[in-house]
Amino acid sequence: MNKDIDNTSADFKGLTFAEAEQSRMKHGENRITPVKRASLWSLYAEKYKDPIIRILIAAAAISLILAFIEGDFMETIGIFIAIFLATTIGFYFETDATRKFNVLTALGEESPVKVIRDGKVTTIARKDVVVDDIVLIETGDEVPADGIIVKAVSLDINESSLTGEPIAHKSVTPGDGSKEAAYPSNMVLRGTLVIGGRGTYRVSKVGDATEIGRLSLSSTEITSVKTPLNIQLEKLARLISKFGLALSVAAFVLFLGHDIFTDDVWRGTDYFRMAQTVMKYFMMSVTLIVMSVPEGLPMAVTLSLALNMRRMLKNNNLVRKLHACETMGAVTVICTDKTGTLTENRMKLTEIRGNGLHIGSGTDGDKQKMDLLARAMAVNTTAETDDGKGIGNPTETALLIWTDSMGYDYKTIRKDCPIISQMPFSTERKYMATLAETPAGRMLFVKGAPEIVTGFCDMDTEEKEQVDKQLRTWQNQAMRTLAFACREIPKDHTGDIKDCLHGMSLHAVTAITDPIRRDVPEAVGKCRDAGIEVKIVTGDTSATAAEIARLIGINVNDNNEGSLITGAEFAALTDEEAYRCVEKLKVMSRARPADKQRLVEILQKRGEVVAVTGDGTNDAPALNHAHVGLSLGSGTSVAKEASDMTLLDDSFNSIVTAVMWGRSLYKNLQRFLFFQLVVNVTALLIVLGGSLIGTEMPLTVTQILWVNIIMDTFAAMALASLPPEEAVMKEKPRSRDEFIISRKMFGTVLTIGSLFFIVMFAILIWCLQSDREMQLHELTIFFTTFVMLQFWNLFNAKTLGTCTSALRGLRRDHGLNLVLLLILGGQWLIVTFGGEMFRTEPLSLTEWAVIVLSTSSVLWIGEILRWRSRRKRLGTKG
Repeated sequence: MNKDIDNTSADFKGLTFAEAEQSRMKHGENRITPVKRASLWSLYAEKYKDPIIRILIAAAAISLILAFIEGDFMETIGIFIAIFLATTIGFYFETDATRKFNVLTALGEESPVKVIRDGKVTTIARKDVVVDDIVLIETGDEVPADGIIVKAVSLDINESSLTGEPIAHKSVTPGDGSKEAAYPSNMVLRGTLVIGGRGTYRVSKVGDATEIGRLSLSSTEITSVKTPLNIQLEKLARLISKFGLALSVAAFVLFLGHDIFTDDVWRGTDYFRMAQTVMKYFMMSVTLIVMSVPEGLPMAVTLSLALNMRRMLKNNNLVRKLHACETMGAVTVICTDKTGTLTENRMKLTEIRGNGLHIGSGTDGDKQKMDLLARAMAVNTTAETDDGKGIGNPTETALLIWTDSMGYDYKTIRKDCPIISQMPFSTERKYMATLAETPAGRMLFVKGAPEIVTGFCDMDTEEKEQVDKQLRTWQNQAMRTLAFACREIPKDHTGDIKDCLHGMSLHAVTAITDPIRRDVPEAVGKCRDAGIEVKIVTGDTSATAAEIARLIGINVNDNNEGSLITGAEFAALTDEEAYRCVEKLKVMSRARPADKQRLVEILQKRGEVVAVTGDGTNDAPALNHAHVGLSLGSGTSVAKEASDMTLLDDSFNSIVTAVMWGRSLYKNLQRFLFFQLVVNVTALLIVLGGSLIGTEMPLTVTQILWVNIIMDTFAAMALASLPPEEAVMKEKPRSRDEFIISRKMFGTVLTIGSLFFIVMFAILIWCLQSDREMQLHELTIFFTTFVMLQFWNLFNAKTLGTCTSALRGLRRDHGLNLVLLLILGGQWLIVTFGGEMFRTEPLSLTEWAVIVLSTSSVLWIGEILRWRSRRKRLGTKG
């Protein structure tokens, strides 16, 4: 629909439709290229790049060859099932999380934009805006493309989504803005919001060429950053490969060598028997390779991450990438923006002083003066509110929200006080003035920068000094200050408002803040206790950033040299200088997107594990390049797309929760590894011991499959379901180079595995008795004892790395209790009804009691050792 050009566009004719089409052909459409989605098949194939999965695939191939030789495919099937479950579970949870993200669909390419075409103002879709179009914008509009301002009337733009700056004053002259501003004052950027005034600008960039388009592309770049868990699993895979190969070769050489020296067949010509002997020991060595691989580990890792993903969602953390759950536990540095993350991104009037008014200091002041101030705020503003939310200039909405909170209805006041004339706020004047007819007479209300407004007022020297002192106090606290003045105007006055700007009375001075979120100081303190450094990276001024840092508990002062830097200063540093600078750096102000991304990359080069928080498009590149990107639920779609996790409640405290979950999850993975490796070591030694005394493996394939279910699926479920421990937040972050299997843990595995082997080997010899034939009943006892040893060791695994009792909190460990019942009940069913399938026969109640009670010593010995550790620790503290 066309209409005549208004006064704001009278000097511009705009493009013709033909010229617009030529521009579109040359520069492209005003669309941001959607993120290229990987196919479901490639996403699934990605799961097979896991280092442990690759080891499993190799083991499955060896097992398959062995299966063809022996004609028994059960072990091979079990390994393939483990591979399938581990990859499929991870694939399902990640794709399910991805569906929860509204990826770049909120950009609204069809939203209407006012442009001048063929000398007329017309409305077109945002995607149809082209380079050199003349675009008209006013309060409430979203800027559709980047451009240069050609006309501006009191134009204020919220650039917080790109620069962190909630109010940027715009004009035709590039140098009118702050020297610290990220972008020139005559430039407007796609995706920012007009919050005051109106303007006309010429489009210079569209689509991917815009600032937000460029950031969208860099926020989805494929990065080479590896998570700490990936690094750990790669190390573990290499260790397993070397250990399994070395063990199998050593066993093959030793047993074959022993046979050659002791068996007379090697001194004869029976080559068939020799070949059989070689094949027997070769198959034994291959079995050792297969058994040395913890096939349940990938599923345990995936299941643990998936369970944590679901649980963290209940704690308002929407995890998109599985490994982000664990990576949060390794974080050493959090780079956070200010607006929306540390602060509420909502201006709030906190204090009023002057002329009998001391709101904020404990007294309400004079009622009559309060009524006059409420009238001034209601009439001398252009913003609106709806259900407590502001529409328009954030500073003005803060005034109206305060007015409502004091029991005044600003809409009623406006009806009762018709406006005669008004001078809107401008960056040149730095004040707004309104002449209105009020019940108390015709009044002129002025609000604006205190240094300007106080100049209109009759004030003695003492009063002026008191006001200046109060203003400096607020400004040093990073508060935005405003002054209010008023004057009664005779009804017969016919002059301009400017003629009345003298002899006014200073009504009040006010302090307006963007409040710190209540949970932030405590959350930052918890991060500090956990050994995590918090760095603020914001587009705000240096003074504001430093004060925000002080308020949340980050020490930035003159004595702390190098702790505060601007984005421009950081960009001017060489890579070597920046590398040294980031160690002491605590606050970066006036930061641009590239500055934040560079900071993240340099911190990573220093060996830090970096998490980045942000809600704006300007945060997207850094979110993407960090080890963990944390977007806010109220943030832009570009920020969410670039992140690994979204804080649905916008709470910084949710980050602390995520760290606690991540650290607890890593400990649970260590506990699972401990449990499974004990089983593996015991089984390996039994194979070696059985071969040494010349017996077959005393556990059948079906029994081994049941043991694998216990030590893989059940153990993963039990240990992954353990609740997080707040005690982990008192520990320092683990080194990213620290191996997941510590020396102490490795020693414990070997010790317990060897002790279990001694017990089982003694039972094995007893089973053989004198005729070297293992009886079915004795073998059932052997099998049940082996399972019950692992049953009780699950309690020890639960408390690995702590000295707390395994029975503590047992009532709330629902997952563990369920698994323990499944193991005990499953073993009883197999022994009682397994028959030929499981090579078992029922045991008497007495035999069950003896086995359960005797193997329970595994728990009680562990409890004694943990009790001694607690006593020793208490003694040390005393």
